[in-house]
Amino acid sequence: MPKSERPRPRPGSEDPPALRRADWDRQGAGSHRAMQAAAQITALAGGVPVGERLGTKEELRALCGVSVGTFNETLRLLQARGVVSVRPGPGGGLFAASQPPMVRLGNSVLALDTEPTDVADAVRVRDALDPLLIEDALWHGSPADFAELRTLLSAMQDAAGGGDPVAFVKANWKLHARIAAISPNTLLRSLYVSLLDLIESHTLSVLPAAEHPLADYIRERYELHAALVEALAARDRVTAMRLVAEHNTTG
Repeated sequence: MPKSERPRPRPGSEDPPALRRADWDRQGAGSHRAMQAAAQITALAGGVPVGERLGTKEELRALCGVSVGTFNETLRLLQARGVVSVRPGPGGGLFAASQPPMVRLGNSVLALDTEPTDVADAVRVRDALDPLLIEDALWHGSPADFAELRTLLSAMQDAAGGGDPVAFVKANWKLHARIAAISPNTLLRSLYVSLLDLIESHTLSVLPAAEHPLADYIRERYELHAALVEALAARDRVTAMRLVAEHNTTG
């Protein structure tokens, strides 16, 4: 059939245009910003008594630096997790609805969206597996492996310098996943990465322990990991095993 004779679709019946890569990126970026804002407000709610007023929607949106649409998504996340309640009218706004479950991680605290026992157990098992992975990294790590570890350390350093504890902890987990990838032991690698995924998927925000400023803790953890990577690169087993013992967050 000639092109000019092909039936034209009825107005409104056309298929929607396929999303371009940039459209997908913008959608993904929006969801990421909504989750970041939710983590920020969760941390705020975790530091006040239940029922405390956190601010109006506009005040909190401005605090998080996100658009109205992104903040609406943030609000849906927070309400679904039971972190905040919304009250209309004068004196209304967002109020702390409940304290999220918490688990201790060294001198910081993870605010969770699940029962703390699940994550606490995962952290304990992960800590117990760390020495095995360090042994494997000492034996099997290549110069290319250590170069990648140093690159991941840079991300930790940037997060520490920017005062972003959530980004720091996530960069830390990526570093540990890369150390695990060096091991030739498939079962050990798989188990360790699964534990990291479980911990990360249930972490809403990172809060300071009452007795230790979070900024100091982040700096200390960065320095410890930097020293650990250099010990691995130097095949210095004594130093590496000492550092991994210091690294243990549940000991």
